[in-house]
Amino acid sequence: MDNDPPPKKRPRGIYLLPNLFTTAGLFSGFYAIVAAMGDRFEPAAIAIFVAMIMDGIDGRVARLTHTQSDFGVQYDSLSDMVCFGLAPALVVYQWALRGMAEAGWMWAKLGWLVAFVYAAAAALRLARFNAQVEVADKRYFQGLPSPSAAAVVAGLVWVGTEAGLSGQALRLPALLVTLVAGLLMVSNFRYYSFKELDFKNRVPFVVLLVVVLGLVFVTINPPTFLFVGFLIYVLSGPVLTIWQLRRRRLQRGG
Repeated sequence: MDNDPPPKKRPRGIYLLPNLFTTAGLFSGFYAIVAAMGDRFEPAAIAIFVAMIMDGIDGRVARLTHTQSDFGVQYDSLSDMVCFGLAPALVVYQWALRGMAEAGWMWAKLGWLVAFVYAAAAALRLARFNAQVEVADKRYFQGLPSPSAAAVVAGLVWVGTEAGLSGQALRLPALLVTLVAGLLMVSNFRYYSFKELDFKNRVPFVVLLVVVLGLVFVTINPPTFLFVGFLIYVLSGPVLTIWQLRRRRLQRGG
């Protein structure tokens, strides 16, 4: 007689609350694409930043409410591909890279190829993250996170439109930023993840003061502050990796 326990039934349905935030982020990414198709680049760039906020909220809501699920993880990853892979690539292409056709057919191909390289790199970055999530060092990301790559690309679009500059005037910087952001996503540079920060415990008063000052600077000029802030984070990966390699060599030599 077989005494093995019956297999557990998989629970039906999905958790609503965290997936609502994921859907809101997905909507923002889709709206960014639609706005760029209508040459409304400032709302398109802002929508990508809204998607970043939603992406940061859904996981925390799931952990706080104990509503994590495999479905939510997969849904979040697919949403990230739209919001931080396809949307930034299409927005910057419509804004600046599409106009490279005026310089000749080779430049025209280079424009859409760079946009594709960024989108493909985002897909590879997300696939690698999902495959290594159980064994990776939680303190660091391997390669530039796709939301940060999207932020620096969308930030350039937002800064340019806010300054009254057309994509034609900034097509070479846009080409360079898009290409570098894409390559950094699939690089082995290490980026600090900030996952060690504990928001539940007490912190020194100066930390709250720094947060307030940061919010003040953001309200003064949001596109410039966000673009410069994420650009510094993008550059921090190579700097951090080189510094760690040199320190290890010194320790071995000493």
